Amino acid sequence: MKGIRDLFGYFKNYMSYVLAAIGSNILMAIFTVFSIPLIIPFFQILFQKTPEIPVKPDNITDVIGHLNYYFSDLILSLDKKEALLYVCAFIAIVFFFKNLFRYLALFFLAPARNGIIRDLRNQIMAKYMDLPLSFYSDERRGDLLSRISADVQEVEASVLNVIEAIFKAPLIIAGSLIFMIYISPQLTLFVFVLLIVTVFIIGGVSKTLKKQSHAAQKSLGDIISIAEESISSMRIIKGFNAEETQKKKFDVVNNQYRHRLTRIFWRRDLSSPLSEFLGIVVVTILLYYGSTLVFDNKLEPETFFAFIFAFYQVIEPSKLFSSAYYNIQKGMAALERIQVILTNENEIKKDSGSQLKETFDNTLEIKNLSFKFPNSDIAVLDDVTLTIKKGEHLALVGSSGSGKTTLVNLLPRFYNITNGEILIDGQSIKEFDIKSLRNLFGIVSQEPILFHDTIKNNISFGMSDKSDEEIIEAAKIANAHTFIQGLDDGYDTVVGDKGSKLSGGQRQRITIARAILKDPAILILDEATSALDAESENLVKEALEKAMLNRTVITIAHKFSTIQNADKIIVMKHGKIIQEGKHEDLMKLGGEYLTNLELQRI
Repeated sequence: MKGIRDLFGYFKNYMSYVLAAIGSNILMAIFTVFSIPLIIPFFQILFQKTPEIPVKPDNITDVIGHLNYYFSDLILSLDKKEALLYVCAFIAIVFFFKNLFRYLALFFLAPARNGIIRDLRNQIMAKYMDLPLSFYSDERRGDLLSRISADVQEVEASVLNVIEAIFKAPLIIAGSLIFMIYISPQLTLFVFVLLIVTVFIIGGVSKTLKKQSHAAQKSLGDIISIAEESISSMRIIKGFNAEETQKKKFDVVNNQYRHRLTRIFWRRDLSSPLSEFLGIVVVTILLYYGSTLVFDNKLEPETFFAFIFAFYQVIEPSKLFSSAYYNIQKGMAALERIQVILTNENEIKKDSGSQLKETFDNTLEIKNLSFKFPNSDIAVLDDVTLTIKKGEHLALVGSSGSGKTTLVNLLPRFYNITNGEILIDGQSIKEFDIKSLRNLFGIVSQEPILFHDTIKNNISFGMSDKSDEEIIEAAKIANAHTFIQGLDDGYDTVVGDKGSKLSGGQRQRITIARAILKDPAILILDEATSALDAESENLVKEALEKAMLNRTVITIAHKFSTIQNADKIIVMKHGKIIQEGKHEDLMKLGGEYLTNLELQRI
């Protein structure tokens, strides 16, 4: 029930559409029930039976009595063919309105269904953008994509099924049962037995459906993960002749999904034939028992036909109700997976202050800093203490895994500190508004991150207020303007997926232009030239030198040639600072810095 309540919570923005759909379903149910007694005068005329002289009911709520009165009066006052024409026309009108409201129910529900799905996807995407980097360390990208695509589609199907299961099928069933009880309480008893047995059997069959749906959605997430990883790593896969490995890996997960989905379909598809079989069993009993009542003149033949028609009106929504229950279970399983994402809290934002910090004036201090990744007992940083002055160029060196990148990732609070503190101008970074804090930093990473968009939009990414002149000026400083002008569409050139249409050096210079355009107080260069050829490296180095003018810079580098002019060099190993000083001082001191420098010269 909680899942359905959660689902109804998404209806609030579309209440007018939902109420219109519910109203249409109610009217459709009324016309469906209203059509049942219409076959009585039809058969009376067909069997050439003259009805009793009608008596108008006193009770205004006696709908069936009023119908009998008006149609009996019609048969008695008109020629049989003319009366039959009126009856057939009336039946056609009733069924027209029944199907009109059936269409209107779907018509009004369509914008609500699609609106809810849009809102869900927007909420999930907003949550993805809000969650910290630590969240993505434990999640597979394919599973996250599955939740915003396949899981949302399951919820969309549940919206329709919930409306039908609550506001359509029960009304038709209730109206038909009232008519059946009015005609013959004894015959109606069989219908109650059918419904009780159907609910009991269907409930038992569907008991594990929600659990199986959870497992199936997870398997689909694994499928998308492997496909996404394979497509993005195609060069490596082909380079290592690992196509068969990936095919087999995909086949295992795909086959697992197939088996789970098949079991779900088996259970779901059992509901309709099972309901129909149980219905036929009861109809057979009804035909026999009802016929005996007709033979004994305890029930009129036309009334018995109307009862059978009413019973069939119960069977179809009962089957719809049972199949809707299956689909709702699947939808609720998908909604639970979505809710896991939406209820996930961003601990960094939760633990942030509201103070705006627009300038970096004096020092950035790191005091007794220690850090472990979430769900890990291994210390990546251990009691790091460091001071960076405004305008200073600080270099971080050390072997892979020494904690350099982790350290700079803690400055803009991509992760929460485990122990210790980071201060900017004497204040803890936790006191600052998170957006305000991150506006102080510009980042150029080892792998240039570009989006499938134009060069102009990639440079101005996140800075829609920048003018074309400012974008061009940033590109000139980054040594990117010349090659951009040489492209067919210039700054409007679409760079392709992850910038695939550009060379490594060109991609990196665009990311440098992006950092320059932001004009950050503190520039972080995370091995920005390590993956480039000599020619590209020289162009990027020149661009970086321009970008570094008059600002505080933190450089992470493996190549010692790129940081020899730094004001201070920090040597890290196993998450600790083991040496610090200028290049000349560290050369004289020897130790780790000199050892690594000599290894590069070999």
